[in-house]
Amino acid sequence: MKREKISKPEILSLTGSVILEGDALHALNRLPSESIQCVVTSPPYWGLRDYGVEGQIGLEKSLTQFIHKLVTIFSEIKRVIKSDGVLWLNIGDGYTSGNRGYRAPDKKNPARAMSVRPDTPSGLKPKDLLGIPWRLAFALQDDGWYLRSDIIWQKPNAMPESVKDRPSRSHEYLFMFSKSQKYYYNRNAIKEPGVNGKLRNRRSVWSINTQPFPGAHFATFPTNLIEPCILATTHRDDYVLDPFFGTGTVGVACQVHQRKYIGIELHSEYVSLAMERLALLENNIIRVAV
Repeated sequence: MKREKISKPEILSLTGSVILEGDALHALNRLPSESIQCVVTSPPYWGLRDYGVEGQIGLEKSLTQFIHKLVTIFSEIKRVIKSDGVLWLNIGDGYTSGNRGYRAPDKKNPARAMSVRPDTPSGLKPKDLLGIPWRLAFALQDDGWYLRSDIIWQKPNAMPESVKDRPSRSHEYLFMFSKSQKYYYNRNAIKEPGVNGKLRNRRSVWSINTQPFPGAHFATFPTNLIEPCILATTHRDDYVLDPFFGTGTVGVACQVHQRKYIGIELHSEYVSLAMERLALLENNIIRVAV
């Protein structure tokens, strides 16, 4: 029997903001333990997009596989986040495919068309709402995260839907998790105006428009959704991590508010877009081998 010694990946020395190009789990293995103060991220949604890149998350054959893969990634995030750190997780929902292996184009939303779709999960019916946000939230809670808040991201400019037998969806969830029972949270940094004009503790429904980005194929994370998360749970010069960096909106918010960021992105085209958007040099990019 041939035996090979498996060595741990070399841990990176963090000296400034950086993008790691590669698989999220492999890149996370390179980060030092308890080096990140805050994580703000939006992973790919299951069965809704085909990004056309090998190793992508979101086209697993089963919903259980999708949830398990994300729990594994966030377990590694639990290692790299500080004991008083916070995870902000945006995740959207979807409907069962009815075992159709495709999704037809929509005149109001052409990007929804797909040539491949996962089958309807066992136990669910055609046209069922999947309930992915809460399935993932409970799975992370079972894995040791403290589930602290469920925030409704209400979208005034939500994409129209061609449906006639249910209300059109205009919201997603933003979950707030902590690694420990006690954590850093500055409520004064994100207070909002109350009905009497006085500032009050921020409520759990955030009305924020979606924000397109030229060059990206799909909707991007809006900056106004990210900023309250960063301001409430980090200090100046803290590290903020986004393991699904996309075109780099978390990095933009960090630059504005004097935070450092680490972005992880598998799609090389998105890495190039983020580099240009953030005015980064080639030495700010680390390509992580599998």
